[in-house]
Amino acid sequence: MKRLLSLTLVFALLVSLCGCGSKFFIRGAINTGTISGTVSTVEITTVIENGSFVTVTLVTFLQSGTSSSMNFCGDQRTLFPLDQFVEASFTTTPVCASIVQIVIG
Repeated sequence: MKRLLSLTLVFALLVSLCGCGSKFFIRGAINTGTISGTVSTVEITTVIENGSFVTVTLVTFLQSGTSSSMNFCGDQRTLFPLDQFVEASFTTTPVCASIVQIVIG
């Protein structure tokens, strides 16, 4: 019973931090990565995974004269405005990355 109460209190604290606009990351069991830069291109496409079609959003980031691209799962075009600096935290699968948090600034 005490353990359930402790877990509930920790969860309530984390939820309250999210509501205040604080940035926090849960690391450890959840393996997250981060990519950032000015959004150069955003394209929606489809890839095949295990015989099924999966929609992905290909985003190209520019930073310090170099470019990096990432496939995000689903149609995420609205989260990546062109010519804006974006920091994206994500978890990865073999085909695409699932978004954990987006910060535009």
